[in-house]
Amino acid sequence: MADQKAFVCGFPIAHSRSPMIHNHWLEALGLPGSYERVEVAPDGFADFIAQLRAGAFVGGNVTIPHKEAAFQLVDRRDEAAEAIGAVNTLWMAGETLWGGNTDAYGYAANMDAQAPGWDKCEAAVVLGAGGAARAIIQALKTRKVPSIRVVNRTVARAEALADHFGNGVTAHGEDETDGLLEDAGLVVNTTSLGMKGTPGPVLDLDRLPKTAVVSDIVYVPLQTPLLRDAEQRGLRTVDGLGMLLHQAVPGFERWFGARPTVDQALYDLIAADVEKAA
Repeated sequence: MADQKAFVCGFPIAHSRSPMIHNHWLEALGLPGSYERVEVAPDGFADFIAQLRAGAFVGGNVTIPHKEAAFQLVDRRDEAAEAIGAVNTLWMAGETLWGGNTDAYGYAANMDAQAPGWDKCEAAVVLGAGGAARAIIQALKTRKVPSIRVVNRTVARAEALADHFGNGVTAHGEDETDGLLEDAGLVVNTTSLGMKGTPGPVLDLDRLPKTAVVSDIVYVPLQTPLLRDAEQRGLRTVDGLGMLLHQAVPGFERWFGARPTVDQALYDLIAADVEKAA
Protein backbone atom coordinates (compact mmCIF):
# COMPACT_ATOMS: atom_id res chain seq x y z
CA MET A 1 0.00 0.00 0.00
CA ALA A 2 1.28 3.46 -0.90
CA ASP A 3 2.19 5.82 1.92
CA GLN A 4 -0.82 7.82 3.09
CA LYS A 5 -0.35 11.57 2.88
CA ALA A 6 -2.28 13.97 5.12
CA PHE A 7 -1.98 17.71 5.71
CA VAL A 8 -2.89 20.76 7.70
CA CYS A 9 -3.74 23.84 5.64
CA GLY A 10 -4.23 27.42 6.69
CA PHE A 11 -3.01 30.93 6.00
CA PRO A 12 -0.55 31.45 7.62
CA ILE A 13 0.38 27.92 8.66
CA ALA A 14 4.03 28.01 9.82
CA HIS A 15 2.94 28.13 13.49
CA SER A 16 0.93 24.88 13.37
CA ARG A 17 2.04 22.14 15.77
CA SER A 18 -0.14 19.53 14.07
CA PRO A 19 2.79 18.03 12.08
CA MET A 20 4.69 17.42 15.33
CA ILE A 21 1.68 15.60 16.77
CA HIS A 22 0.84 13.41 13.78
CA ASN A 23 4.41 12.59 12.82
CA HIS A 24 5.11 11.60 16.46
CA TRP A 25 2.23 9.12 16.21
CA LEU A 26 3.31 7.80 12.81
CA GLU A 27 6.76 7.08 14.24
CA ALA A 28 5.44 5.68 17.53
CA LEU A 29 3.07 3.30 15.72
CA GLY A 30 5.58 2.38 13.01
CA LEU A 31 3.20 3.41 10.23
CA PRO A 32 4.12 4.52 6.73
CA GLY A 33 2.74 7.92 5.84
CA SER A 34 3.33 11.62 6.19
CA TYR A 35 1.63 14.73 7.52
CA GLU A 36 2.69 18.14 6.24
CA ARG A 37 1.87 21.84 6.44
CA VAL A 38 0.39 23.39 3.30
CA GLU A 39 -0.04 27.15 3.15
CA VAL A 40 -3.17 27.94 1.14
CA ALA A 41 -4.42 31.50 0.60
CA PRO A 42 -8.19 31.99 0.73
CA ASP A 43 -8.49 32.48 -3.03
CA GLY A 44 -6.72 29.15 -3.62
CA PHE A 45 -8.69 27.03 -1.16
CA ALA A 46 -11.29 25.71 -3.62
CA ASP A 47 -8.49 24.57 -5.94
CA PHE A 48 -6.75 22.85 -3.02
CA ILE A 49 -9.96 20.97 -2.20
CA ALA A 50 -10.12 19.85 -5.85
CA GLN A 51 -6.59 18.39 -5.46
CA LEU A 52 -7.74 16.51 -2.36
CA ARG A 53 -10.69 15.07 -4.29
CA ALA A 54 -8.30 14.02 -7.05
CA GLY A 55 -6.30 11.89 -4.64
CA ALA A 56 -3.35 14.10 -3.67
CA PHE A 57 -4.07 13.35 0.01
CA VAL A 58 -6.20 10.94 2.06
CA GLY A 59 -7.41 13.89 4.11
CA GLY A 60 -6.22 16.53 6.49
CA ASN A 61 -6.92 19.35 8.88
CA VAL A 62 -8.22 22.80 8.13
CA THR A 63 -7.41 25.80 10.29
CA ILE A 64 -7.89 29.57 10.19
CA PRO A 65 -9.18 31.08 7.92
CA HIS A 66 -10.62 28.08 6.02
CA LYS A 67 -12.96 26.34 8.51
CA GLU A 68 -16.15 28.00 7.26
CA ALA A 69 -15.18 27.61 3.58
CA ALA A 70 -14.51 23.91 4.16
CA PHE A 71 -17.97 23.62 5.73
CA GLN A 72 -19.45 24.82 2.42
CA LEU A 73 -17.27 22.77 0.07
CA VAL A 74 -17.63 19.23 1.50
CA ASP A 75 -20.24 16.69 0.34
CA ARG A 76 -21.22 15.44 3.79
CA ARG A 77 -20.73 16.75 7.34
CA ASP A 78 -20.73 14.98 10.68
CA GLU A 79 -23.07 15.99 13.49
CA ALA A 80 -20.48 18.09 15.33
CA ALA A 81 -19.56 20.07 12.21
CA GLU A 82 -23.25 20.76 11.55
CA ALA A 83 -23.76 22.00 15.11
CA ILE A 84 -20.58 24.11 15.23
CA GLY A 85 -20.86 25.48 11.69
CA ALA A 86 -17.21 24.84 10.84
CA VAL A 87 -15.03 21.97 9.60
CA ASN A 88 -11.53 21.21 10.88
CA THR A 89 -11.05 17.65 9.60
CA LEU A 90 -11.43 16.31 6.04
CA TRP A 91 -11.41 12.76 4.73
CA MET A 92 -12.39 10.89 1.60
CA ALA A 93 -14.80 7.94 1.82
CA GLY A 94 -14.87 6.54 -1.69
CA GLU A 95 -15.87 9.48 -3.88
CA THR A 96 -17.41 11.40 -0.96
CA LEU A 97 -15.54 14.25 0.72
CA TRP A 98 -16.51 14.36 4.39
CA GLY A 99 -16.03 17.26 6.78
CA GLY A 100 -15.94 16.84 10.53
CA ASN A 101 -15.23 18.97 13.58
CA THR A 102 -13.21 17.36 16.36
CA ASP A 103 -12.85 20.38 18.67
CA ALA A 104 -15.80 19.46 20.92
CA TYR A 105 -14.53 15.88 21.14
CA GLY A 106 -11.02 17.15 21.92
CA TYR A 107 -12.22 19.43 24.70
CA ALA A 108 -14.31 16.72 26.37
CA ALA A 109 -11.62 14.04 26.03
CA ASN A 110 -9.00 16.32 27.59
CA MET A 111 -11.34 17.22 30.45
CA ASP A 112 -12.08 13.51 31.03
CA ALA A 113 -8.34 12.85 31.30
CA GLN A 114 -7.43 15.84 33.47
CA ALA A 115 -10.53 16.45 35.62
CA PRO A 116 -12.70 13.33 35.80
CA GLY A 117 -16.31 14.12 36.73
CA TRP A 118 -16.11 17.64 35.29
CA ASP A 119 -19.32 17.09 33.32
CA LYS A 120 -21.45 16.32 36.39
CA CYS A 121 -21.82 20.04 37.11
CA GLU A 122 -25.19 21.76 37.06
CA ALA A 123 -23.94 24.99 35.49
CA ALA A 124 -21.01 26.09 33.30
CA VAL A 125 -19.84 29.61 32.47
CA VAL A 126 -18.38 30.00 28.97
CA LEU A 127 -16.33 33.16 28.40
CA GLY A 128 -16.51 34.38 24.79
CA ALA A 129 -18.90 33.86 21.89
CA GLY A 130 -16.64 33.20 18.89
CA GLY A 131 -15.99 30.04 16.90
CA ALA A 132 -14.18 28.35 19.78
CA ALA A 133 -17.15 28.94 22.07
CA ARG A 134 -19.39 27.06 19.63
CA ALA A 135 -17.21 23.96 19.97
CA ILE A 136 -17.16 24.18 23.77
CA ILE A 137 -20.94 24.63 23.95
CA GLN A 138 -21.37 21.62 21.66
CA ALA A 139 -19.19 19.57 24.04
CA LEU A 140 -21.23 20.70 27.05
CA LYS A 141 -24.52 20.01 25.27
CA THR A 142 -23.32 16.54 24.28
CA ARG A 143 -22.53 15.85 27.95
CA LYS A 144 -25.94 17.23 28.96
CA VAL A 145 -24.73 20.04 31.24
CA PRO A 146 -28.09 21.59 32.22
CA SER A 147 -27.17 25.30 32.35
CA ILE A 148 -24.62 26.82 29.93
CA ARG A 149 -24.09 30.54 30.48
CA VAL A 150 -22.35 32.37 27.64
CA VAL A 151 -20.69 35.63 28.70
CA ASN A 152 -19.51 38.09 26.06
CA ARG A 153 -18.68 41.77 25.83
CA THR A 154 -21.10 42.05 22.90
CA VAL A 155 -24.24 40.43 24.28
CA ALA A 156 -25.79 40.09 20.81
CA ARG A 157 -23.10 37.55 19.85
CA ALA A 158 -23.84 35.52 22.98
CA GLU A 159 -27.56 35.72 22.17
CA ALA A 160 -26.88 34.36 18.68
CA LEU A 161 -25.21 31.31 20.23
CA ALA A 162 -28.04 30.85 22.72
CA ASP A 163 -30.53 30.94 19.84
CA HIS A 164 -28.44 28.50 17.80
CA PHE A 165 -27.95 25.90 20.54
CA GLY A 166 -31.32 26.38 22.19
CA ASN A 167 -32.52 24.88 25.44
CA GLY A 168 -30.20 25.38 28.43
CA VAL A 169 -27.93 27.98 26.80
CA THR A 170 -28.32 31.59 28.00
CA ALA A 171 -26.61 34.86 27.02
CA HIS A 172 -25.09 37.36 29.45
CA GLY A 173 -23.07 40.56 29.49
CA GLU A 174 -19.73 40.80 31.28
CA ASP A 175 -21.31 42.79 34.12
CA GLU A 176 -23.27 39.66 35.11
CA THR A 177 -20.24 37.37 35.37
CA ASP A 178 -19.58 37.40 39.10
CA GLY A 179 -23.17 36.47 39.95
CA LEU A 180 -23.08 33.63 37.43
CA LEU A 181 -20.07 32.08 39.18
CA GLU A 182 -21.83 31.48 42.50
CA ASP A 183 -23.14 28.01 41.59
CA ALA A 184 -20.98 27.20 38.55
CA GLY A 185 -19.10 23.93 38.52
CA LEU A 186 -17.08 24.82 35.43
CA VAL A 187 -15.57 27.95 33.89
CA VAL A 188 -14.14 27.85 30.35
CA ASN A 189 -12.19 30.68 28.73
CA THR A 190 -12.68 30.49 24.96
CA THR A 191 -11.33 34.00 24.29
CA SER A 192 -7.73 34.91 23.44
CA LEU A 193 -7.33 36.76 26.76
CA GLY A 194 -4.23 35.52 28.54
CA MET A 195 -2.41 34.50 25.37
CA LYS A 196 1.33 35.22 25.14
CA GLY A 197 1.59 37.59 28.08
CA THR A 198 -1.70 39.45 27.65
CA PRO A 199 -3.91 39.91 30.73
CA GLY A 200 -6.45 37.19 31.40
CA PRO A 201 -10.20 37.62 31.92
CA VAL A 202 -11.09 39.56 35.06
CA LEU A 203 -13.12 37.25 37.31
CA ASP A 204 -13.81 37.03 41.03
CA LEU A 205 -12.87 33.36 41.32
CA ASP A 206 -13.53 33.42 45.08
CA ARG A 207 -17.23 33.27 44.19
CA LEU A 208 -16.86 29.81 42.68
CA PRO A 209 -17.69 26.67 44.67
CA LYS A 210 -14.54 24.96 45.97
CA THR A 211 -15.30 21.95 43.74
CA ALA A 212 -15.35 23.98 40.52
CA VAL A 213 -13.03 23.28 37.58
CA VAL A 214 -11.44 26.17 35.64
CA SER A 215 -10.26 25.45 32.09
CA ASP A 216 -8.66 27.58 29.40
CA ILE A 217 -8.39 26.72 25.72
CA VAL A 218 -5.40 29.10 25.39
CA TYR A 219 -2.19 27.05 25.62
CA VAL A 220 0.54 29.64 24.97
CA PRO A 221 1.53 29.94 27.80
CA LEU A 222 0.52 26.60 29.30
CA GLN A 223 -0.37 28.28 32.57
CA THR A 224 -2.44 31.32 31.68
CA PRO A 225 -3.20 34.10 34.19
CA LEU A 226 -6.68 32.61 34.69
CA LEU A 227 -5.30 29.15 35.49
CA ARG A 228 -2.65 30.58 37.80
CA ASP A 229 -5.28 32.53 39.73
CA ALA A 230 -7.52 29.46 39.98
CA GLU A 231 -4.66 27.25 41.16
CA GLN A 232 -3.74 29.76 43.87
CA ARG A 233 -7.30 29.42 45.17
CA GLY A 234 -7.08 25.63 45.29
CA LEU A 235 -9.39 25.04 42.34
CA ARG A 236 -8.86 22.25 39.81
CA THR A 237 -7.45 23.57 36.54
CA VAL A 238 -7.09 22.18 33.01
CA ASP A 239 -4.82 23.79 30.41
CA GLY A 240 -5.60 24.05 26.71
CA LEU A 241 -2.80 21.93 25.27
CA GLY A 242 -4.59 18.65 25.89
CA MET A 243 -7.53 19.80 23.76
CA LEU A 244 -5.14 20.34 20.82
CA LEU A 245 -3.73 16.83 21.28
CA HIS A 246 -7.04 15.02 21.75
CA GLN A 247 -8.79 16.75 18.84
CA ALA A 248 -6.10 15.28 16.55
CA VAL A 249 -6.97 11.66 17.42
CA PRO A 250 -10.09 11.06 15.25
CA GLY A 251 -8.49 12.47 12.09
CA PHE A 252 -5.34 10.39 12.48
CA GLU A 253 -7.44 7.26 12.90
CA ARG A 254 -9.42 8.02 9.72
CA TRP A 255 -6.36 8.71 7.58
CA PHE A 256 -3.90 6.14 8.83
CA GLY A 257 -6.16 3.36 10.14
CA ALA A 258 -4.88 3.16 13.72
CA ARG A 259 -6.11 4.99 16.83
CA PRO A 260 -3.26 6.86 18.53
CA THR A 261 -3.04 7.66 22.23
CA VAL A 262 -2.38 10.98 23.92
CA ASP A 263 0.36 10.09 26.38
CA GLN A 264 2.85 11.95 28.55
CA ALA A 265 5.61 11.67 25.94
CA LEU A 266 3.49 13.53 23.37
CA TYR A 267 2.34 16.12 25.90
CA ASP A 268 5.94 16.78 26.98
CA LEU A 269 7.12 17.05 23.36
CA ILE A 270 4.53 19.67 22.42
CA ALA A 271 4.72 21.44 25.79
CA ALA A 272 8.46 21.97 25.30
CA ASP A 273 7.76 23.60 21.93
CA VAL A 274 5.02 25.77 23.44
CA GLU A 275 7.35 26.93 26.22
CA LYS A 276 9.84 28.15 23.60
CA ALA A 277 7.09 30.28 22.03
CA ALA A 278 5.56 31.63 25.23
